[in-house]
Amino acid sequence: MTTPTRSAGRALGFPQTGPAPELVESGFALENADASFLHRGLNLADIAHVLDLRRRGIVPEDAARELLALLLEVTEVDADDFPYDPSHGEPYNSREHFFVSRIGDVAGWLHAGRPRREAARVALRLHLRRQLTELVEEAVAFARDAVATAETHASTLLPDQTYLQQAQPSTFGHYLLSFVYPAVRDARRLLDELDWVDSSPGGAGCVNGTRLLDDRGPVASALGFRGVIPHTRDAMWQVDGLVHILATAASLLSNFSKLAEDLEIFSSSEFDFVDLADAYTRSSILMPQKRNPYALSIIRGANGVVIGRLTGFLAVTKSPSARSDNLIFAYGEVPRALDLSLRITRLTSGVVRTLKVNPVRMREELDRGYTQATDLAEHLVQRLGVDYRTAYVVVGNTVRAASRAGVPGAQITGAMIDEAAVAHTGRSWGLAGEDLSGVLDPVSIVASRRAEGGAAQAAVADMVSRLRAELAELAADAAARTAGFDRAEQELLVEARGVAG
Repeated sequence: MTTPTRSAGRALGFPQTGPAPELVESGFALENADASFLHRGLNLADIAHVLDLRRRGIVPEDAARELLALLLEVTEVDADDFPYDPSHGEPYNSREHFFVSRIGDVAGWLHAGRPRREAARVALRLHLRRQLTELVEEAVAFARDAVATAETHASTLLPDQTYLQQAQPSTFGHYLLSFVYPAVRDARRLLDELDWVDSSPGGAGCVNGTRLLDDRGPVASALGFRGVIPHTRDAMWQVDGLVHILATAASLLSNFSKLAEDLEIFSSSEFDFVDLADAYTRSSILMPQKRNPYALSIIRGANGVVIGRLTGFLAVTKSPSARSDNLIFAYGEVPRALDLSLRITRLTSGVVRTLKVNPVRMREELDRGYTQATDLAEHLVQRLGVDYRTAYVVVGNTVRAASRAGVPGAQITGAMIDEAAVAHTGRSWGLAGEDLSGVLDPVSIVASRRAEGGAAQAAVADMVSRLRAELAELAADAAARTAGFDRAEQELLVEARGVAG
């Protein structure tokens, strides 16, 4: 008498019936909607796999030639023209159905030593690495446009703000460069993430490799990867790098969103500091006087979308290890987030490149405000040796009295300071009749910011020079990597054509 096993009554093995229509309309349709991102990479991954099997003497020569001929044919077919069909399963199974319809069971050699997920993992990385280099190049293009605009306005005075309140005199050029540095840092992060993407999961099998392949290097080399992911289980299931990619894309667009929000305020009739070129605006259908800064709304909204994709992916990937849902959604969400980031980076570049700046309005706001207050307090510290807190209170009370009397900051006098000093300290500071024009003049204040990173023209010029050198380095790195990908793919196709005859 046999003892029943725990699996008695439970169906084992692959399904014997077709998928339920609800599954086709949801899961398989969802995955096939992402086929366009994986199509070329799946073709290249399949070609590299067949060539490696042939090199090892695993696949018969005739079968290798037949497979490669078909794969080369499919490589020339656009994803939209390939018969991806959810009724056959996800994209890999759609491909298998097509291959079997063309060459029969010879297509089965594609599965030797490789699960479907391996091909998809490779294909995703091949797609992402090109998106990442392109996004680096677009971030560099934005930075170059912003640097050029900043250089043009290195002496255009601006009442810089914090909390949407006038803070200190600066220049529009110095202000704009504050958005270049984050973009440069994000571009470098993207290159770091490219190093993660540019490692091959090929030959990893399901969790612990395959007995058919004792060296994972040839597939990696054929596809132009820098090397292999060292741990096979990790190679199949790692998602942390994808989280980092999404986070950096969100960071890049967050920087642009901050700029867009500022420009929306600055371009309002209430400020009139800047004006968007017509091509980046949209008219109101109802109100003929309105020209809306539509491009800025797109930039701000897109940042929210990418943040949503990041948080959504994090919510998916917190499941137990080795679960397909970790990556099923990644095949579409990550490429779509990067594609949106590319579009928004180009849009932001155009806005900055064509932006019209109104120096007259900026100077008017400086002249009627009190952005000199900090410099005046620091002058009193230097001139009289009083502590900064006391100088801060006296200047603050002076500004309050001046604003109530309708006296702008540039016209504050030593006598007014003496009056406030007497009220706070009980004694006059002896400033009546002293010329404070050099301390209160916005031009002189900006010129005093000569330290590294300051708003003085020489300091801005130094930043511009350094940034241009750094941007050239980033652009060259991205271009070199793209050229390497092109070279590897062309060499792979040439080898496949040679075998296929």
